[in-house]
This record gives sequence, C-alpha cells and structure tokens, in this order.
Amino acid sequence: MASTAISNHPVTNSNFDRSKRKKKKKSQAQSKENQIQDHAKWKTEAQQQIYSTKLIQALSQVRLTPSSPSAPRQGRAVREAADRALAFAAKGRTRWSRAILTSRIKLKFRKQNKRQRVVASSAVSTVTGTSRSKKPRFSVLRLKGKSLPAVQRKVGVLGRLVPGCRKQPLPVILEEATDYIAALEMQVRAMSALAELLSGSSSSSGAGASSGPRPTS
Repeated sequence: MASTAISNHPVTNSNFDRSKRKKKKKSQAQSKENQIQDHAKWKTEAQQQIYSTKLIQALSQVRLTPSSPSAPRQGRAVREAADRALAFAAKGRTRWSRAILTSRIKLKFRKQNKRQRVVASSAVSTVTGTSRSKKPRFSVLRLKGKSLPAVQRKVGVLGRLVPGCRKQPLPVILEEATDYIAALEMQVRAMSALAELLSGSSSSSGAGASSGPRPTS
C-alpha cells in the first residue's frame, strides 16, 4: 500500500505541473492579446473622439491671456493639460498614464517642501547671521553613465523619455513605449484636427465680418 501511494505521487505532480504550465501559457497569451488591443485602440476614430472631448474639457480649465509675457508658462500648461487628458483616456491601465496622473500631485508636494525649506533656511540665517554656501556636487550617476555600454545607455534614455519607466527593465520599457508612442500619434491627430477646426471657424467668422453691410453715403 505504501509503495503504491509513493508511486502515485510523481503522476499527480506531473499533472499539476502540466496544468500550471497551461495556465501560465494561457495567461501570457491573454496578456499579449490585451496589449495588441490596447495598442490598436489608439488608431480608432472612437478613441480619438473620446480624447478630443477630454482635451477640450482640460483646455477649458487652462487660463490663457493673449499677448502675455508668460507665454512659455502658458504653453507648458497646455501641454500638461493635453498629457493629462491622454492619461485619462488611457484610464490608468498603463504605467506611463499612472505616472502622468500622479506627477501633478508629486509636483505640488515638492513645491510645498521647497517653500518650507526656503523659510527655514532664511530663519536660520537671520538668527545666526550666516549663510550657507552651496558646494558643487558631482553626480555619481553621470560618472557611471560614461562607463556603461551603448545599448544600456540607450535603454536608459528610452526609460527617461517614457513616463514612469526610469528604473524599469527592458521588456517593460519596450511595452510601455509602444503604447505611449501610439497614444502620442493619436494625440497629434486629435490636436491637428482641433486646430484645423478652430482655424476654419475663425476664418469664416472673419470673412463674415468683412462682408457685412457697408454704410451708404
């Protein structure tokens, strides 16, 4: 009895391993199908319309003043609004979209901490009457980057270009970059169509104003 029980264990273990491998292959195939669908959805007209509505909503909240000296700041605000609308359209399913959505919160906390440090340092300098001089810092990462191979440097550059992928492995970076590039292409198409629509409406309104009734002499 004991010998038969012992002999049955390898069979059950092999069956368990086979079922486990099948489930793993099935999950990998499903994840690949989902990735293909996610990349293809950015090329659809419906997704472009969804992004266009979100983009218009985001741009309506940006305060733009014509002929303002802070034009670069306004351009940055428009770009951030367009990127946030793109991340909302992605519904936070990708790493880059989550990084864009959380970057604004992190930036807000950084500004608050910077203000607190400035206030604290000014208080210390007024009490002690001395000011700390900043010493030049040498970046260890920059020194390491010079000794890295060319492929590894390119992977690092690509990871810095895709939001949220600075410290990720190469397969994750490639997957996120593929989806991010497809999303950016759709963003360019939507913004180009919106710009053409706005320029057409402005030109038609200008033509209507110029062809208005003239005063009779």
